[in-house]
Amino acid sequence: MDTFFLEFHDPLFGVIIFFVLIFVITFFSYWFSKFKKKEDYKHLDKFLKQFHSLPSQNELKVLITKGELSEKSWLLLAGAYSKSGNYEKSIEIYSELLKLGDKANYRDTMFLLGKTYFMAGFLERARQIFLEILKSNPRTPQALNYLLLVYEHMQSYDLALEILEPLSELKKDTDTEDAYLNSLVILNSLKMSVQEKVYELLKIYKKNRQLTYLIFEYIFRVNPQIAWENLDMSKAELIVDILWNLDKKDLNFDIIMQNGYLKELYSAKGYIKETQKSSVFEFEVLINLNSKANATLGFEYICDNCKMVYPFAFSRCSGCHAIDRASIELSIVKDYHKDFSEENNSFQ
Repeated sequence: MDTFFLEFHDPLFGVIIFFVLIFVITFFSYWFSKFKKKEDYKHLDKFLKQFHSLPSQNELKVLITKGELSEKSWLLLAGAYSKSGNYEKSIEIYSELLKLGDKANYRDTMFLLGKTYFMAGFLERARQIFLEILKSNPRTPQALNYLLLVYEHMQSYDLALEILEPLSELKKDTDTEDAYLNSLVILNSLKMSVQEKVYELLKIYKKNRQLTYLIFEYIFRVNPQIAWENLDMSKAELIVDILWNLDKKDLNFDIIMQNGYLKELYSAKGYIKETQKSSVFEFEVLINLNSKANATLGFEYICDNCKMVYPFAFSRCSGCHAIDRASIELSIVKDYHKDFSEENNSFQ
């Protein structure tokens, strides 16, 4: 008996008991957490199976009412649907959240619904939602910006211009928007003559030195001589595709011969032979090819603000909605137009 008590009071015995207890606690904690994680995955799998096929509106209503997902999670899910282009399902989720969700998030959810309607092309519904937001919260710049975009897409430019006043009161810079919208008013006017449009567009250009592509794309089309006389040659790179595609009869060689970039451009085109080298790689390749290969310039349009790439020119980026932020990326491509012309000539 005395031997037992001696062992019990032995410090080594206490250390052993301590480590045994740690082992037992760790063992049970490990298996309990593993069991809990397994149960969580089962619950998650069960929930996600409901989305293997898109839920109907009634099913969405039931799922949101159950509260198995937080409102924040539903908003993330709606955003994911919107990004993938499934605007219909995104709209259904936002609509149900407006009916059943937390009223504290009502305005934000309403804005997201209006934004999704805009992205889906339902302009009238988007307009109504943004006006409803502004009725109770008139100093909401995000809603004002999207309402302006809605009016622009509806070609209601006068109404879009009216939005600039409250935006300026909110200390937003509206000069570029003002010049852009007024240019669209002029370009789409049915009352103004071509000469009047050119005159008014040049007034905007000389005042702001912005919107070079939008303005000169039109002027080079209707009056190339006036365009050459008013173009700021330091901005020639911004409209290189327009200059490249001009007919030879529309060129002003007096101006071209005074500008190094233009001499390189039209030497690459084959209209003149004034230089054998160029600081622009694509120009130099075409100059050296000297029309021996069936090649021409290709153009891609990059938004300097969001870096999205487009195959077509734009004045307002459809991704980030920035104005006059396009730059042109050059490439060398096969000249299909030349191929087509040669095929036609062979049949004559």
